[in-house]
Amino acid sequence: MSLPYDINADLHCHSTVSDGTLPPTVVAERAHANGVRIWSLTDHDEVGGQLIARETAEELGMQYVPGVEISVTWAGQTVHIVGLQIDPLCPDLIDGLTATRSGRARRARDIGDALAAVGIDGAFEGALRYVGNPDLISRTHFARWMVDEGICDSIGEVFDRYLTQGKPGYVGHRWATLAEAVQWIRQAGGIAVMAHPGRYDYTPMQHDALFDEFKSLGGAAVEVVTGSHTPDQYRRYAEVARHYGLLASRGSDFHGPGEGRVEIGTLPPLPPSLTPVWHDW
Repeated sequence: MSLPYDINADLHCHSTVSDGTLPPTVVAERAHANGVRIWSLTDHDEVGGQLIARETAEELGMQYVPGVEISVTWAGQTVHIVGLQIDPLCPDLIDGLTATRSGRARRARDIGDALAAVGIDGAFEGALRYVGNPDLISRTHFARWMVDEGICDSIGEVFDRYLTQGKPGYVGHRWATLAEAVQWIRQAGGIAVMAHPGRYDYTPMQHDALFDEFKSLGGAAVEVVTGSHTPDQYRRYAEVARHYGLLASRGSDFHGPGEGRVEIGTLPPLPPSLTPVWHDW
């Protein structure tokens, strides 16, 4: 039996296992409290929280979907691919994620050095205080430290002034390829989902090429309704889903209370004309 398009599914969330502020159990409890019926924890390049996330979700009566979010380098920018319904014990996936995580510590030290060069000292050590998993130190951890130090008023301001491409604290990193990420997800029995495509700064030609390649590699879905999309982008990516024959996904990209534009489980439903990624679960 197909599940309805307007079910409260949140299929993109983070915990302290990557760069979230809450442990998996608390994220699950928060999702349940906000009426989520189908939930997935999709930590960055890491599946270490999957067992406890599943156990907590099922104890609360939610349907759990094993997930991950893989960092990809495509046309010089970072793109994220979510994997849903994965086997988190798949050796090919685990080996790929381990390789993807390598280099984060070196990159973090380079970010600290770059920020010191513009007068912000102690950033690397400061960011480490916010890290639950040292293997997954990220720009978000630097941003939290900089807000708490009063350097900026919000995480968004930190990224805008210091941590995006072309800004003084930005350090690039070579992640997985798009082909690798989709392959690892499929080898793990999962569904590859293009995450929050409205965030990527590509030309129209590059945008189309990204989706052409994603589809040709076996990519199966796109996030239409997500925390960083505007209502206009909901409509735009509904059209993208129809054009490419992709399933539609929905997820808050929740990292913690007060971070991001939306709370877990509070997004509007998918447009009714789309086939939800969960339609046959």
